[in-house]
Amino acid sequence: MGKIIIDPVTRIEGHLKVEAVVEGGKVKEAKSSGMLFRGLELIMRGRDPRDAQRIAQRICGVCPTSHSIAAALNLDSAFGIADKIPDNGRIIRNLILGAAHIADHILHFYHLVALDYVDVAKLAKYEGNNPALNSIKSFIERGELGPFAPRYEGDYRLPDEANEQAVAHYVAAFDIRRKGQEMLALFGGKMPHNMGVMPGGVASVPTVDNITSFLWRLKELQEFIDNVYLPDVLAVARVYSDYFEIGHGCGNLLAYGSYELDGKEPDLTKRKRFFKPGTTSTSLKFSELDPAKITEEVKHSWYADSVSGRHPSQGDVVLDEEKRGAYSWLKSPRYGGTVFEAGPLARIMVNYVGDNPEVKSLVDSALSQANLSPDKMFSVMGRNLARALETKLIADSMAGWVLELKPGEPAYISYKLPEESTGMGLVGAARGALGHWIEIKEGKIANYQVITPSTWNISPRDDKDQPGPLEQAITGTKIKDEANPFEIVRIVRSFDPCLACSVHLLSPKGHDLGEFRVC
Repeated sequence: MGKIIIDPVTRIEGHLKVEAVVEGGKVKEAKSSGMLFRGLELIMRGRDPRDAQRIAQRICGVCPTSHSIAAALNLDSAFGIADKIPDNGRIIRNLILGAAHIADHILHFYHLVALDYVDVAKLAKYEGNNPALNSIKSFIERGELGPFAPRYEGDYRLPDEANEQAVAHYVAAFDIRRKGQEMLALFGGKMPHNMGVMPGGVASVPTVDNITSFLWRLKELQEFIDNVYLPDVLAVARVYSDYFEIGHGCGNLLAYGSYELDGKEPDLTKRKRFFKPGTTSTSLKFSELDPAKITEEVKHSWYADSVSGRHPSQGDVVLDEEKRGAYSWLKSPRYGGTVFEAGPLARIMVNYVGDNPEVKSLVDSALSQANLSPDKMFSVMGRNLARALETKLIADSMAGWVLELKPGEPAYISYKLPEESTGMGLVGAARGALGHWIEIKEGKIANYQVITPSTWNISPRDDKDQPGPLEQAITGTKIKDEANPFEIVRIVRSFDPCLACSVHLLSPKGHDLGEFRVC
């Protein structure tokens, strides 16, 4: 029993603190705290609405592409052109977003998550001819293990051959991710913070050359996904099958949908998308998405209670840094007053139960290989597997989408700025449901609100004291070794939070057990 401080947990982005009360070797209660306030929504006010397209991408350097799409959909809506985007513009947006998602998911598994399951130190005994592994072995012999250390010790179960293969693929994934970013840049102009996506469509036009270049790189990524990424995820899942029982979470999943298949419907929730919007739960029943049910609550956030319970279109940012009982700069998004998790798991399961034949076929195949039922996806390993399955679905679909482009036809439509209007942009970001809302008055931004996926997932308790998804996922977890609580970081990283993170474990008696720096 005691207080364990893990500060920081690396291999995630941003500033997060998690506190957990451990009693009898089990987490009794958990709190997740966003420890950074930036106020980008306040920066938007009074500006030209088109500025949101550029500023919104600066919300995140890891997933700016998702913000560029959400901002564009938001402005399309506000400018009255949501159903007028040329097909080339719609398709190129899909390709830009898909390239970002592929690169992001490969990053998540190999460079953020895999090191929780792979023992790099074993390479000290490596006797093979792989140049990458021999290079890492030389670093180990010199005692230079970064970025593989510091780390937790123990609970590394992969057989030697699988372990060596995973480390070799860790290195190979850097090059593959680069090619994903190159694909994005072919149409987006640059990465991060692309310049290609804009209200009305995109700035680039398709040519035979950039279609061919995109497809050439995509084929290489598809080979990596099919022959390396998916097999590695399934190999880890088989060895760590107990992690299909850990980190269950709130059991409710919400997805906004993504990848426009037909841009002629102005209502985003009714538009045909490759990943449809909706909700589901452990009951595995599909429900239509109703954005009117979204609210943000702030009882335990450092914001004035006067803004609690509002729909994001009416949201506000009123600070209350001295608020009693508050412990996070994140608000608590809720859907119909209930806690919901967002992310690739949500997209996959919403579409699995929503009769998406491509999703159902792939998920059933993966579950069959792992000898699992669909309800086991609500877990640490289920989240990791869902990302890999989604990556394959996106890559395979993009191979068809890119061939639908029509060189010589427009990818953009002009528009007139309104004096007064409102808009909404909903998209499935790499980490989950991303929403942008705008209000325009006198031709300027009067209000701009954003709910990111990690705000859903890492939210603090709400007005009814319901814990957020991560808090619920950690609660009840058995801690095998209080001096080595690797279970906590594995749960945290399965959500891929866009926050830098310190995790604190506290026993009711509050004794310090130790302090660790964790990679």
